[in-house]
Amino acid sequence: MDVSLNTWIFTILALAALIAVDFFIGRKPHDVSTKEAGIWTVVWIALAVIFGLGLLVVGQTQASGEFFAGFITEKSLSVDNLFVFVLIMAKFSVPSHLQQRVLLIGVLIALVLRAIFIAAGAAVIANFSWVFYIFGAFLIYTAWKLIQEARAGEEAEAPEDNVLLKKIEKKFGVADQYHGTKLFIQRNGKRILTPLMVVMLAIGMTDVLFALDSIPAIFGLTQDPYIVFTANAFALMGLRQLYFLIGGLLKKLVHLSYGLSVILGFIGVKLVLHALHENGVHVPEISIAVSLSVICAVLVVTTITSLIANKKREAAEAAAAKDDKAPIES
Repeated sequence: MDVSLNTWIFTILALAALIAVDFFIGRKPHDVSTKEAGIWTVVWIALAVIFGLGLLVVGQTQASGEFFAGFITEKSLSVDNLFVFVLIMAKFSVPSHLQQRVLLIGVLIALVLRAIFIAAGAAVIANFSWVFYIFGAFLIYTAWKLIQEARAGEEAEAPEDNVLLKKIEKKFGVADQYHGTKLFIQRNGKRILTPLMVVMLAIGMTDVLFALDSIPAIFGLTQDPYIVFTANAFALMGLRQLYFLIGGLLKKLVHLSYGLSVILGFIGVKLVLHALHENGVHVPEISIAVSLSVICAVLVVTTITSLIANKKREAAEAAAAKDDKAPIES
């Protein structure tokens, strides 16, 4: 897709305006209700759909398909990332009315980091086609690792175990309690971090790791920097509201990691086949229509099997609780 400089500028300004609206909505710390989160989640998804359909209307059929495939993949990976966000919020005991501010800043950090990674990735791909082998192998390895972790029931690394975060806390010092939305306070003439700042740093550092998976994944679906950037932006911008909407449902998606591992493995194979094709090897290439179908099918199946498994678990727990309460016959 040939994108002019004016289109890039207009897109970035439009996204900046949307981010400003998001910031305006969440500028005052408050507990986000399910209704509020639901409304804005629908709004952000609708905007993404409108953008994708807009590409289709102007005749960019392939770009539209690539955008939707990339958006769905990035959104799915973002949902998995929410597990870690929940862990971070719990570990640092973030007050509920401050969580939306943490997520808002975290999303801004994520957008900046991913823009940098996308620019770097596009430059590397344009000059070194063999990088597709690396991206493909990395995604296949990540898929295998996700399955291993899911089978072992391992939790994400605790944020307080992050070595860099520990060094920052040691150098600047951290207050023993939250001070509203302040990121720094003065204590004994020294400027120190508040726990809120530490949480935001933890979210930002965590997103660097997330980007290592998501950026190669979307480059496996499209090599168009414009589509990669917009798909990431739209996927991230509704993440804050999605956190509050499905926070309580995340534990029910017990098979999500398996689904994501299948998606990442599939895209990894697609990248390797593309690299072989670029090097003159006659191998079949996976079309964007097939990719979109596989991604959607895996997510639907994963969600259904998760809900079934969760329902069975709840029934078993209820039966066990009933047996425990049953009177013991003498």
